Amino acid sequence: MNNNLELIEVINERIDNSPQQRITFADYMDLVLYHPQHGYYASNAERISKSGDFLTSPHLADDFGEMLAIQLYQIWQILGAPQLFSIIEMGAGRGLLAAQILDYSNRLYPDFFRSIDYIIIETAPAMIIAQQVKLRDLPVRWCNWTEILDRSIIGCFLSNELIDALPVHQVMVVEDKLQEVYVTIGEKDRGFSETFGELSNAELANYWQLNNVDLLSGKYPDRYHTEVNLAALELLDLVCKKLQRGYIISIDYGYTANRYYNLMRAQGTLQCYYQHAYHNNPYINIGNQDLTAHVDFTALQNRGELLGLQTVGFIPQGMFLMALGLGERIAAISNSSGDIQSLLRRRQNLHQLIDPMGLGKFGVLIQSQGLTPEEQEILLIGLSIV
Repeated sequence: MNNNLELIEVINERIDNSPQQRITFADYMDLVLYHPQHGYYASNAERISKSGDFLTSPHLADDFGEMLAIQLYQIWQILGAPQLFSIIEMGAGRGLLAAQILDYSNRLYPDFFRSIDYIIIETAPAMIIAQQVKLRDLPVRWCNWTEILDRSIIGCFLSNELIDALPVHQVMVVEDKLQEVYVTIGEKDRGFSETFGELSNAELANYWQLNNVDLLSGKYPDRYHTEVNLAALELLDLVCKKLQRGYIISIDYGYTANRYYNLMRAQGTLQCYYQHAYHNNPYINIGNQDLTAHVDFTALQNRGELLGLQTVGFIPQGMFLMALGLGERIAAISNSSGDIQSLLRRRQNLHQLIDPMGLGKFGVLIQSQGLTPEEQEILLIGLSIV
C-alpha cells in the first residue's frame, strides 16, 4: 500500500475528536481528496496525466475543447453577443480545457474571444500552480466564490469531471431503515473500518424526493448500498446565485436515477483509481488514489428546476460532440496527408471521445437561467444538442 502517513494522522485526529469517534464517509472523502496539504488533488497535479492515475477527455485531443468553444460561441450569440461574456470553469484540472477553448476561440472567433472573461474556480494548490503555468499567456484569472457577486454572471458555468469527485455520503438499507456509513479507526494496525448509524443530515432523507426513488419501498434488499452527493446540490445552489443570464454545462459520468438506483447496483458506484487501474477499496493508498462516484443527473436536473433553472437538454457526450462537428473531423482524417501512424493515433483518440462504451457515454447536462421566451426559442433552434 502507498499511504500518506501524514494524512492518516490527520484523519485519525479528526475521528478521535468527533462525537462517537466516527466521521461520515463524505468527511473522509473530503479529507483524502482535498486536505490542503496532504489531499490527493492538493499535492500533485501530475496525478491527472498519462503517467498518473487517470486521463480526462482534454488529454486525448484538443478537439474536445474546440467543440466546447463552438458551443460557447453559439451561446454567446444567443445571449446577444454581450461585450463581457464570462466562462467560469469549476475544477479546471491542469488547465488543458481552458487552453483549448481559448486558443480555438482566438483563432476562429476573434470578436467572441475579445468578449471572454475566463475565470477558474479551483481549491487544490497543486492544480492552481499547474494551471498558471499552462495558461500563463492566456487571459485567465482565478477567483474564489466570495469574489463573484450574486447575479453578476452573464455567460456559462462549465465543469468537466468535477461532480464525480465531490465528497459523497454513503447510505444503506438496514432492516427497513435508511442508515449512513461512518468511518472509524480499526483495530491496531488495521487502518480504518466502517460502521453505520442514524443519518447525519436531514437532507439525506429529503434527497430521494428529488429523483422519485424510495429505498424503503420493499424492493431494495437489506444492505443495499449507494451514495448521495449533497455537495453537488450545494454547488448547483451556489452557481444559481451567481448566474444572472446564461447556462450551466455539466459533463461527467453518471446515470439518470432509474439506472443509478438499479437493484443490480447494490454496492453503489464508488470507484478508486490508482495508476490507471480501478478498484473499490477507499481505505488503501490513502491520499494517493482518486475516489469518485457516478453522478445522479436526475437529482441535478430536478434540483435545478426547483431553483428556477430550465433544463435545455441531457445527452451523451458522444452525441453532443458529433452534433458539434466531431464526425466531420473524423471523416476528414481519411483525406489527410502526413505520417500514417500519427493520423491513426489521432483517429483513435477522437473515437475514444465518442465511444459509447467509454467517454462517449458520459452525460452532458445543460441548464439555463434568465432567458427571455424569445431567447429560449432561439436556444431550441440554435443549440447543437437539440
